[in-house]
Amino acid sequence: MKKVYYLSSCSSCDRILKEVKDHHFLLQDIKSDAITEEQIDQMYQFTNSYEALFSKRARKYKSMGLKDQNLKEEDFKNLILEEYTFLKRPVFIVGLEIFVGNSKMTIDGLKKCLVNE
Repeated sequence: MKKVYYLSSCSSCDRILKEVKDHHFLLQDIKSDAITEEQIDQMYQFTNSYEALFSKRARKYKSMGLKDQNLKEEDFKNLILEEYTFLKRPVFIVGLEIFVGNSKMTIDGLKKCLVNE
């Protein structure tokens, strides 16, 4: 399976998707097609951490005072399910590998994976 969870209004997501456009990912815009509990649980199977899937850069993280709270794994999961902006994006699933976020190291790893498939 090759799938990407992204936000269509995110310029970083757009840039990265253009870089890998020839690899025919199944696209899911998380704003118009919300992530299900089953999908977030599938991502968790790869990362063993909901916190690893959570974006602490989201504006609501600070405005909701979440940075001052002691959040648990279940909290991270529920917040992602309640508010799409809390998913660190993009999230690429390629076979048995997951690539979360837009760091250079993550995207380089994604590209290497795609070359080797």
